[in-house]
Formats: sequence, structure tokens, C-alpha cells
Amino acid sequence: MTATAAAPGPAQVEMPKDPSRGRQIIRDILGGSVVISILAVVVGLVVGAILIAVTDPGVQAASGYFFDRPGATFAALGDSVGGAYSSLFQGAIYDFGRPDFLSGIAPLMNTLDLATPLILGGLGLALGFRIGLFNIGGQGQTLVGGAVAGWVAWSFPLPFPWGLILSIVAGIVGGAVAGGVVGLLKARTGASEVIVTIMLNYIVFYFISLLLRTPGALQAAGTINPKSPSPPDSARVPDLFGAQFSVTWMFVIAIAATVFFWWLMSRSSLGFKFRAVGENPAAARTAGIGVDSMYIWGMVLSGALVGLVGVNQVLAFTVGGFGSGFDAGIGFNAITVALLGRSRPLGVFLAGLLFGALNSGGYVMQAANDIPIDIVLVVQSIVVLFIAAPPLVRVLFGLPRPGTAPRRRAKAPKAVEAE
Repeated sequence: MTATAAAPGPAQVEMPKDPSRGRQIIRDILGGSVVISILAVVVGLVVGAILIAVTDPGVQAASGYFFDRPGATFAALGDSVGGAYSSLFQGAIYDFGRPDFLSGIAPLMNTLDLATPLILGGLGLALGFRIGLFNIGGQGQTLVGGAVAGWVAWSFPLPFPWGLILSIVAGIVGGAVAGGVVGLLKARTGASEVIVTIMLNYIVFYFISLLLRTPGALQAAGTINPKSPSPPDSARVPDLFGAQFSVTWMFVIAIAATVFFWWLMSRSSLGFKFRAVGENPAAARTAGIGVDSMYIWGMVLSGALVGLVGVNQVLAFTVGGFGSGFDAGIGFNAITVALLGRSRPLGVFLAGLLFGALNSGGYVMQAANDIPIDIVLVVQSIVVLFIAAPPLVRVLFGLPRPGTAPRRRAKAPKAVEAE
């Protein structure tokens, strides 16, 4: 009598693995926004390398006898592009030609300093984007925040750190008011925030220019130049790692602002309402969310973050007083940072660091290799172009769209056997 094998119990039954689930996860990652952003940067650097090679006199001379000595052309290409990007690295991260480590990391400190206002401005504009508001009023909100912070600094001199704290708060309030006006008009009249912010940029710029020419307003006493008084030392943002480096404590504030942005959008009820309005205002209104109030509060917080850019420019960046152009175009560059970072806190922070590095290293690349600084601007523009057109990147690199299943080949029908 033979023993029969016992049937496997419930614990012994192994569920078949689904290989398609792993492939679907890989497809979602490859077609996701992170990979798209990385590839956009890569394409920008490749286009920059092509422009560097085309405009280099050595490459042009070597290409004239390419068919006789092709190796000389490729060597000239390597020297041109390699030397340019090597200078870009040494001007943005670490300079190997410096005698010691502290002086070698000075370019990195300069990168952090240049990235600070871009991060703050990018976070402010990204907040508006997440609510469905295309806030392009970074210039005006920066100017208002910086002008108010500077006026409070020299009008109410207090000992350190109270003078600095009061000035920073004043800059935040100034930017919040400038942003809140846009939100109020959007909520109460339905005005386009794009048109309103563009017009306010001009209004604020020329109004501050007028105040800088008006004695007793923002103009420094005893001068006819359109320049403000210098903020007192008690209201200056101190250096983070000492006077030998350019980075200040505003970089720490930028990190704190990034954490605040994450907490606001991911952990707070207000952030949930912001995200709901940004996804579908009609559905949010049906769910009982006050869409108009969210527009107002969203622009208030957006302007408050952008106002910190003005604080940085007036109390940490400028040596003396400021003129009407102290925003230095950061309000518009922050749009690029917010788009590259996909309006996510970590993405905006990393995008700000990237553009700070490009700006810091670009000048060294220009000085060391006689390369036009405009090439760096072209790289930034190409990055924005591909960020704004994800389908173009997917087609160029053959990436799948996230959430779509791979195409399956149709199976041939089985032949019917004749009985």
C-alpha cells in the first residue's frame, strides 16, 4: 500500500508573482518628472557643449583639415568643452588651484550665496503654482519686500539682533501685502493674476524709482543720486562661516523656508485645501472649501516668501544703499527654478543650487576660457524648454508615459483542429 502525498495547506500555497507590476513601476519611474528634469539638464549641458565647440577658434581651425587629421579636431573638441566645463566646476564647487581646502571651497560658498535668493523666490512662486495661480510678480514682490525691510532698518535702528529681526519681519510683511493684493483682485473680481502681476511689476519698479529720487522718502540724505541710505550694521545679515566666505545666514533661512513649504503642503489642513484648489477649483468649491479665500491666503504666503528675496538683496547682498534694480532679475529667474523643481520643496531647493552653480561657475568659465557668458543663459533656457515640454523629452529618449501599460503583442489565433 503506497502512501499518497498530502495536499498542501493554506500556508504552503505560494501566490504567483506578477512580473508586470515590477515593469510598471520601472515605467512610471522612467517617465516621471524626476527623470524628465534630469534629462532636461543633460540636454541643456549637451547643447551648451555644442555651442562652446562651435564658437571656439581652436575647433574652427582644426575642423578645416578634419579629413586629413581628424584626431586633431577631436582633441580640440575635448580641450574646448572639457576645459570649459572644468572651469565651470572649479568656479562653482571646488577650485583645485587654491593652496588650501578653505580657499578651495570658496566657489561652493559663492554658489550657496547665489542660490539663496533663487531658492526663496522659487518657493514663493511654486506655492502659487500649486494653488493654480501663475504668479509672475516676483520682481514687484521682491522690490516691495526689500524696500520695506531697508526703510525699517535705517528708520528704526535697534541693537543686534532685534534690528535685523524687525527688518526681516517687515520685508516678509511687505512681500505678503504685495502678493495679497493680487490674490484679492483674483478672488473678488476674477482678474487674471498673470496680467495683474505683470502690471504691478511695472508700478512697483517706477514707484520705488520715484521714492529713491524723493528726499525724505527712500533717498539718502545729502545726495541727488537715486540711492537709499545704507542699513546699519545691527540690521545686517551676518556671515554664516565668517567674512572669508560670501554665504550668509539667509541660506539657513532658505533651508527653513523649504522645510516650512513641505510642512505646509504635506502636513497642514491649509496645504490640503491649497492642493485641492490647485487640482480642481470646482470640485474644491463643491466640497465646501472657500476657493476665493484660498487664492487670497495663497498669494499672501507666496508674496511673503518672495519678500525674503528682497531682504536678502538689501540686508545681505548690497554693501551700501540700494537702487531701483536691486532685484537683479531674480524674480523672473525664480520662475525657472520653480518650473525645474516641479513646484516641490526639495526639487526647488536642488534647482536653486543648480542655477546658483551655473551662475557662479559661468563667470569663471568666461574668464578662463574666453567663452561668452550667454552660453550659460542658453543652457538655462534649454532646460526650461524641455521642462515645459515633457512629451518632447519622452519622444527624444524613448521614455514611456507614467501610468500607461506596455503594449502587448497580439497573439495569433490557434488553428482549429478538424475532427
